[in-house]
Amino acid sequence: MSIHRLSIKSEISYHVIREIFINPYRRLSTYIIDKIAEALEVPVTDIIEDVPKWRAEEERKRIKGRLEGS
Repeated sequence: MSIHRLSIKSEISYHVIREIFINPYRRLSTYIIDKIAEALEVPVTDIIEDVPKWRAEEERKRIKGRLEGS
C-alpha cells in the first residue's frame, strides 16, 4: 500500500505517515498507531516491534545523520 493510500485509508496526514517511514523511531500516539493498524487491517501488535534501547539509539543516530546529510 502506498503512503498516499495509507494516509487516505487511515485518515492520518500524508506528512505524518511519510515521517514515520523516514524515522520509524518517531514517537507516536496510540491513536495514530491504532488508525494505521486499522487501515492495514492488522492487529496493532503486527506493526509494533520490540527493540532494545541500545539498538533504537543506534538507529536514531543513523537516521539523524542521514537526515542531516540530506
